[in-house]
Amino acid sequence: MIPFERSWPYDVQMKDVLAGCPFCGRDNVLLPLRPSDLKTIADGAKKLLVFPCCHNRVTVLDADKDYLLMDVPVRSL
Repeated sequence: MIPFERSWPYDVQMKDVLAGCPFCGRDNVLLPLRPSDLKTIADGAKKLLVFPCCHNRVTVLDADKDYLLMDVPVRSL
């Protein structure tokens, strides 16, 4: 079972990956990821993700069409 508190939604729009920031709360943050990076992550590679808005960092462990799986909890239950 995927741990819900470690998943975060994202959206791909015209080859840009956008998401809200789980740390500072900003909406539509342009993530330093490309759709090809998401494919690589889904195939098993880990990727360090630094949010450009507040410079918090997490490691992305997995990705599907809608969610990124992080190494730390990013939402409270």
